[in-house]
Amino acid sequence: MNTANRKPLPGTSLDYFDTRAVVDAIQPGAYDTLPYTSRVLAENLVRRCDPQTLVESLKQLIERRRDLDFPWFPARVVCHDILGQTALVDLAGLRDAIAEQGGDPAMINPVVPTQLIVDHSLAVECGGFDPDAFAKNRAIEDRRNEDRFHFINWTKKAFQNVDVIPPGNGILHQINLERMSPVIQAREGVAFPDTLVGTDSHTPMVDALGVIAVGVGGLEAESVMLGRASWMRLPDIIGVELTGKPAPGITATDIVLTLTEFLRQSRVVGAYLEFYGEGTANLTLGDRATIANMAPEFGATAAMFYIDQQTIDYLKLTGREDEQVALVETYARQTGLWGETLAGAVYERVLHFDLSSVVRTLAGPSNPHRRLPVSALAERGIAGQWEEVPGQMPDGAVIIAAITSCTNTNNPRNMVAAGLLARNANRAGLTRKPWVKSSLAPGSKAVALYLEEGGLLPELEALGFGVVAFACTTCNGMSGALDPAIQQEIIDRDLYATAVLSGNRNFDGRIHPYAKQAFLASPPLVVAYAIAGTIRFDIEKDVLGHDASGKEIRLKDIWPSDAEIDAVVEASVKPEQFRKVYIPMFAVQEGSAEDVSPLYPWRAMSTYIRRPPYWEGALAGERSLKGMRPLAVLPDNITTDHLSPSNAILANSAAGEYLAKMGLPEEDFNSYATHRGDHLTAQRATFANPQLVNEMAVVDGQVKKGSLARVEPDGTVMRMWEAIETYMARKQPLIIIAGADYGQGSSRDWAAKGVRLAGVEAIVAEGFERIHRTNLIGMGVLPLEFKPGTDRKTLGIDGSETYDVVGERTPRADLTLVIQRKDGERLEVPVTCRLDTAEEVSIYEAGGVLQRFAQDFLESAVAATAAAMSATV
Repeated sequence: MNTANRKPLPGTSLDYFDTRAVVDAIQPGAYDTLPYTSRVLAENLVRRCDPQTLVESLKQLIERRRDLDFPWFPARVVCHDILGQTALVDLAGLRDAIAEQGGDPAMINPVVPTQLIVDHSLAVECGGFDPDAFAKNRAIEDRRNEDRFHFINWTKKAFQNVDVIPPGNGILHQINLERMSPVIQAREGVAFPDTLVGTDSHTPMVDALGVIAVGVGGLEAESVMLGRASWMRLPDIIGVELTGKPAPGITATDIVLTLTEFLRQSRVVGAYLEFYGEGTANLTLGDRATIANMAPEFGATAAMFYIDQQTIDYLKLTGREDEQVALVETYARQTGLWGETLAGAVYERVLHFDLSSVVRTLAGPSNPHRRLPVSALAERGIAGQWEEVPGQMPDGAVIIAAITSCTNTNNPRNMVAAGLLARNANRAGLTRKPWVKSSLAPGSKAVALYLEEGGLLPELEALGFGVVAFACTTCNGMSGALDPAIQQEIIDRDLYATAVLSGNRNFDGRIHPYAKQAFLASPPLVVAYAIAGTIRFDIEKDVLGHDASGKEIRLKDIWPSDAEIDAVVEASVKPEQFRKVYIPMFAVQEGSAEDVSPLYPWRAMSTYIRRPPYWEGALAGERSLKGMRPLAVLPDNITTDHLSPSNAILANSAAGEYLAKMGLPEEDFNSYATHRGDHLTAQRATFANPQLVNEMAVVDGQVKKGSLARVEPDGTVMRMWEAIETYMARKQPLIIIAGADYGQGSSRDWAAKGVRLAGVEAIVAEGFERIHRTNLIGMGVLPLEFKPGTDRKTLGIDGSETYDVVGERTPRADLTLVIQRKDGERLEVPVTCRLDTAEEVSIYEAGGVLQRFAQDFLESAVAATAAAMSATV
C-alpha cells in the first residue's frame, strides 16, 4: 500500500487516499468527468500501484484509452461451493505438484480474504407441500455430499484466509448483499471501496450497493486468491438513464426481464453499465439488486448503481452497525461516490430506458433475454384455452413452480407480493394443481422471518410453497426428482411439460430433464401459474377458479395492490431479523486444535473429489496447434450449460454409466455440478446437454439434436463422450468452430476444463462472452475470433477439415487459420487472437493459470534460496 496521497477522513479515525487530487494533478478537472466505475478503479490504482504504473494507468482512465493493460486488486474473493470447491481442489493439487518438485506445500494459500458459501448442492427432492421438506432435503444433501463436505472442512483448517459458511444458511449473493459487503472497507487504518471477484456470474448483485463486484471463472479467482493482480483494459462504461416510474402491479422481475431484452439488443457485452437518472429514485435497493444480479444475462460485466440515500436506508434495514453506515455515507460524500456528486460524469454511450413502459412479463421458453409479455402467450401459440381431462395432465403442464434464486428472493416487495397473492388465493378457495412440484427456497433466512412476521408464510405453505431450503435449488438445475407417476405420464404421452421459476436462468435443459422449456417469472406469478397448472393459459384473462359462491376468479382479483405490499414490508421487515440471522453466522469461530496435513488425503473411490491432472501427461506438453480436427461445429448462443451442464445426472448418460460402475446408486447420482471436483466424472459432462446442436452430427441428412459428435476421418456419428475417448486414444488435437456469443451464461470453469481435457487446443468463434474466454485462457486453450463478415457458413465448414493456427501470439494479433479440406483445397483465413493482454499471453504460453503460478512459485523459491545462501557466504 502506498503512503503518498493518504489523508485523514473527516469525522473518523481512518485515513483515505485522495484520488481526486491525484487525477486532477494529471489533468485539472478530470475527476468530475469520470464515471463512478472509473473513480473506484482510480482509487484502487492510487492506493496499490507504484508511482510509474500509477501515472500511466490513470492517464488511461482519464483519456479513455484501451491500448494498454492496468492492474486491479480486488479486496476479496467470494465463492459458492461448486466453483469455490473446484478452485480449492486445484490449489490442493497445486500443493501436491509443488511438494513433488521440492517446494513447501504449506506456502500455497489464498493471500486475499476468501469467503466460501455452501449453497449450490441441495436438490429439492421433497417439495414445499411436505411440512418436513427442509429437514429431509438437508439430510439428503449431507448424505450425498459427504466427500465434498469432508474436503471443504479440510480447507478451513489447511488453508489460511478461507472462511466457510456451511450449508443451510442461504445463497452467496444474497448473503453478500445483506451482510458480507461493507460497501466501504476499513483495514489497517484506511477506508477504501469494497471490491471483489466471485466464482459466479451473478456476483454483480452487490453492484446495487455501489460495490464493483465482477463474476469470474474459478481459474481467474484462483489467480486473484494467490495475490496476482487482475489485469484489464479500460472497459466500455455505458450510462443507462432510467426515467419514469413502474406502473401499478409491476414487479422488479418484470423490470429486469424487460431490461435484459433491451440491453441484449443494445449490445453491451463485456461493458460496465452505470444506472442513473430520476428513475433510480423509484427503485428500492432490492429492485436495484434484482437488476444488478442479471448483469450476465445482459452480457455485461457489471451493472453499477451509485451510493445514495437508498443505499444508506438499506444498510440500516439489514442491520448493519451504525458506525459502518456512517462510514459509508461519509466516505462516499468525501470522495465523489455519492449520487449527487456524479452529475458531471461523461459516458461514451448513453442508453435510455423508461420504467413506465414495463408490462407484466415472462422470459422464455428459453434464454433470459427472450422476453415474453404474458399477454403475448396466446398470440405466439403458447397459451390458449385447454380442456382438462380428469385424471390427466394437460399439454403445457407446469410440472415445477419454484420461488427461488437470490435474484428475486432478495427483494422484500417481491416476496411479500407472493405471500399476499397466496393469501388472497386461499381466501378464494384456489389450490395448486396436483401435478405441480412447488417450492420456496429463499436466499436468506431473514426472508422466512419477515414472511412469518407478516403472517404470510402459512399462506404460502397452504398452497404448497413451504420452505424447502435456503439455497439456489431449481435456478441451478437442482429441482430434484418428479413424482414417478407424473414423470411416466410425461414420457408416455410425450407432453410439453414446463417449469416456471423466479430464477435468472432458463437455458435449454437446465431446470429439469423432463421440463422441455422453462419460463422466468416474478414470485407472485410463480404462485399464479401453480394454480393455473399449465403455461397454455392466458394468466391475465383466463379463469383461475371459482370461489365458494361460484364467482369466477382471475389474476386481477387476487393480485395485491402496491399500497398493501408497501404497508406489509414497512410493518414486517425489520433490522433485528437480519441481525438474528447474521450475527451468529459470522461470529468468529474458535480455531480447531486439530492439526491437518498441508496435503489433502485424496480418496481413491471418490466421484466428487479427485487429485486434478493439470500437471501431468498431455496437459503438461506443448500444444502444437497443427492438424486439429473439429470436435464440434456449433451455432450462435452456445452457453456454458451446453458445454458443461449442471443439472441432474441421468442413468443413461456417460456420467451416469460411470457413476454406476463406481458403485453409486442412481438415487444418489446427484447433479453434474456437485461432481466437478472429480475430473473423471466432470469430463463426461462435456457437451452432455440433450439440447446441444452440433452441426457435424448429421443423420439421414438432418442435424440430430443431442450430446453427439462425428468422428473424422471415419465419419461415424456417436455419443459425444465416446467421440472424445476415441480422439484421446488417438492423441488427436482438436478444435471447436462456433458462432456468436460463445460461452454465455454461468462462469463455470469446467466449461473450459472439459474441452481442454478432451484435447481441444483452440476455439474459433464469431465472439466470446468475457468470463468463458478468460477461463479458456486459464486452461491453455487459445480463443480465436473470426473477422467480421467471415463465419463457419461463409467458409462452408462441415467438420471434415483439419486446421492449423499460424503466427506470433501477441495481444489481439492477427493470426492465420489454415483450413485443409478433405478434397485437398487449402484456405488461409485471418483471425484475431483473443489473448487480449500481455498477462493473458503469459498465462496461455505457460499452459494455464495453475502451471504459470507453479513456475513462478518455484522460480521465486529458488531465487530466495540462492539469496539466502549468498547472504551466509
